[in-house]
Amino acid sequence: MNHLPTRREVLTQAAGGFGAIALNAMLADELRASGVEATVDPLTPKQPHFAPKAKRVIFLYMTGGVSHVDSFDPKPELFANHGKQITVDNWQGKLGEFTRYLKKPNWKFRPGGKSGIEVSDLFPHVRDVVDDLCVIRSMESDHTNHYESTLGMHCGSWTFARPSMGAWISYGLGTVNRNLPSFVAIAANAPYAGAQTWGSDFLPGCHQGTQIIPGENPIPNIKRRVPSSSLQELELELLAKANRKHLEERTADRALEARIRSFETAFGMQREAPEALDLSKESEATLKLYGINPGQTTGFGWQCLVGRRLAERGVRFIELIDVGSSGNWDAHGDMATHAPLAKNVDQAIAALITDLKQRGLLDETLVVWTTEFGRTPYHEKADHPGREHHHQVFSSWLAGGGVKSGIVHGSSDEHGIAVAEDRVHVHDFHATILHLLGLDHERLTFRHAGRDYRLTDVHGQVIHEMLV
Repeated sequence: MNHLPTRREVLTQAAGGFGAIALNAMLADELRASGVEATVDPLTPKQPHFAPKAKRVIFLYMTGGVSHVDSFDPKPELFANHGKQITVDNWQGKLGEFTRYLKKPNWKFRPGGKSGIEVSDLFPHVRDVVDDLCVIRSMESDHTNHYESTLGMHCGSWTFARPSMGAWISYGLGTVNRNLPSFVAIAANAPYAGAQTWGSDFLPGCHQGTQIIPGENPIPNIKRRVPSSSLQELELELLAKANRKHLEERTADRALEARIRSFETAFGMQREAPEALDLSKESEATLKLYGINPGQTTGFGWQCLVGRRLAERGVRFIELIDVGSSGNWDAHGDMATHAPLAKNVDQAIAALITDLKQRGLLDETLVVWTTEFGRTPYHEKADHPGREHHHQVFSSWLAGGGVKSGIVHGSSDEHGIAVAEDRVHVHDFHATILHLLGLDHERLTFRHAGRDYRLTDVHGQVIHEMLV
């Protein structure tokens, strides 16, 4: 029996697949000409709920659980009480009474900038730009496992797969550049929750993040496979007519399988994406700032500089993931493994803040730095060199995009075990990020399976004390 190709197979095979389908612009024009409603394009720019402070987000995600007491949350008492016994009521998510030994940080803390905010020697370059940061020392999550906590930080759900924050923002605001995806994740490897980290779940698939993989071929199949652009355009015109006919016959199927995938936003991506990823025209001074050598196509410095270029070109949400689900910040065995991981990102992060500020982009770009949870300030053995998972309190920071700069929000207790004041739950974190983009987290909803869903579920408070 002969196999009849599906629409998906036709669309992905004709004209070379990726980037070759003018779904967002060409199809919308065809539909308007045929009288079919042009609402099929879910990436049309939308008005926010109120005036935004930020136009876009650059989300820096450190995989594995960065130790807060070794990075952004100085604890003199932890140094002073190293090796002393304490009783805690939570150990790796288990409740009870546990006798543990306090463990001092491996790195010294020093004040940075005019604000004097203390940052450890793990991040000396970030400490140099600390006056541009709002450091949160009272973050709290709901789970102690990597998968669930990565899911929670990205999707607002620790139990079930849900749309990621970037997908929600794309859904809420649309895109201002049809030649590039509205949501991009630059990652050599996926973190613990895999591609769900940038997934769209029940939202239209065009809001799913497009993964860019550092290297010689960051976006596979972006070059056309037909010999000329004129032939490709003829094939695209045929596809557009087929799509128009399909929609006329099935008016309920307005999204055309959510435009097949988010990275097929427009024919123009074949031209614009390679240019956005080409650093050859960046100045020697800029490359040096990020710690990049000419011709380099990997490393977190490359990711940050490409992130800045994508921000300039209208991408709404850019996530930069440092490492994958192995070889990351999960320092069970030895905290010394934090050192090379911090060195990998420290200069690049500071360069990104500096570069955005110099170009006048920081005020309209929200930069977010976070991890899935912190690490225990104590251990089962007094001389153990590592730390375990700790979701009760950890640190993150925000910069630019309507955030107060050079301040610390919230605090943990004297040993960094629990929130002491001004708790910021992950739901509050998400609500605040959406608010800065002009989105009310209670109004940004999508009806699925008979229920209105949102990123913050039924929780979340905007933390106005952190905002300008």
